[in-house]
Amino acid sequence: MAKRTIAERLAQLEAQRKSLQTKLGKQERAKDTRRKVLLGAFLLHRLEKGHDAFSKEQLPAWIKKELPGFITRDDDAALFVDLLGEALAGPLDVSADGEPGVAAGQP
Repeated sequence: MAKRTIAERLAQLEAQRKSLQTKLGKQERAKDTRRKVLLGAFLLHRLEKGHDAFSKEQLPAWIKKELPGFITRDDDAALFVDLLGEALAGPLDVSADGEPGVAAGQP
């Protein structure tokens, strides 16, 4: 069996490094997605089951105020009609200051 050259060994190690970096990136994205899902589930749980003043008044008010500026796609807005009302279900647009929001002419 012929001995591999240093260049061949380096190429093999580089390929292994790239493969491991890809796996690490995939793991990190999966953890990030899981965190987002759990946080969303927690917020929805507080909205539905919370009996304290924060869950019944402050949290819904904060979500109604902040969420429309975060949502940029019409398909995403349709998912939150139950929380935000029909006004958000209309076409979304980006305002002059670059912030996403409901298109002009929408309530």
